[in-house]
Amino acid sequence: MNIRKKVRWTLPPGTNRYAALDLWVAAAEDEGWSEAEIQYVLDEVVEAEDNAKGLEVLDWYTYK
Repeated sequence: MNIRKKVRWTLPPGTNRYAALDLWVAAAEDEGWSEAEIQYVLDEVVEAEDNAKGLEVLDWYTYK
């Protein structure tokens, strides 16, 4: 899957990837992302090698 969409949300400082993922998913749902698109990003974050890499994934799917 090749997702080029971005989500508008703000990552609270000091948030780990799992807490950030909860917030990101809520924002993606509000913006009409499909379940498959959300699941794809969720899998990338969970499978990331560490917290920092997981947050990098979420950053990529976030409007700057």
